[in-house]
Amino acid sequence: MNRELISRLAHADHPIAAPIGDEAVRRLLEEVLPRGDERILDLGCGGGEWLLRALAAYPQVRAEGVDISEGALAHARAAAEDLGAADRLALHREDAAGFSSPHPFDLVLSVGATHAFGGLLPTLAAARRHLAPGGRVLVGDGFWEREPSPEAVEMLGEFADLATTVDRVVADGWTPVQGHVSTREERDAYEWAWTGSLASWALDHPDDPGSAQALDAAATHRSQWLRHYRDSLGFVFLILRRPEA
Repeated sequence: MNRELISRLAHADHPIAAPIGDEAVRRLLEEVLPRGDERILDLGCGGGEWLLRALAAYPQVRAEGVDISEGALAHARAAAEDLGAADRLALHREDAAGFSSPHPFDLVLSVGATHAFGGLLPTLAAARRHLAPGGRVLVGDGFWEREPSPEAVEMLGEFADLATTVDRVVADGWTPVQGHVSTREERDAYEWAWTGSLASWALDHPDDPGSAQALDAAATHRSQWLRHYRDSLGFVFLILRRPEA
């Protein structure tokens, strides 16, 4: 069982691959789509859940997503067909860091995908290349809510605290205009859904060759979360703009 399939099974009950609830997703999309007819781009879109939510709520929005996973893009394509929005969604299978487009976008999204660019600021640099004048960026990334253990840093990488994270973004020329910090409830709900969905699939399919691997992956993830980063890792969503020249 490959990593992509494990992730798909783990997100079955929490399609947004980030610790955030549906109401907060709705509020963020309302903030970044003030006209309702924007052209939007998701860099590292996965299964396209942010794009699908926007397409469903705003019938005049046009969306594009970039990801290296054909399976995730196939899911997004099928879901858009079910919504009757396939004609408003374009999907590109390629490295998001190297993606180029002939037109700019009113909104550029990148949630939980900063690793694909080498960090938060390189992610924002990539987003800026695609941004229309006056456009917005919605980025989601981790931060240390409390001092992390060495094991947490080894597993998850280097983050700063929230204030330092925002300071770095501002120093890079961006102005935060709105945001959302994931609550403890949202973070716990996401982790329980991740581990529980995967474990439930394994228990429901005991004869599948991947069942034992899935059960082990769920147990490993659950132990890492509870023992090493539940009390230290936070997650923030920032809506950013740049001053006009």
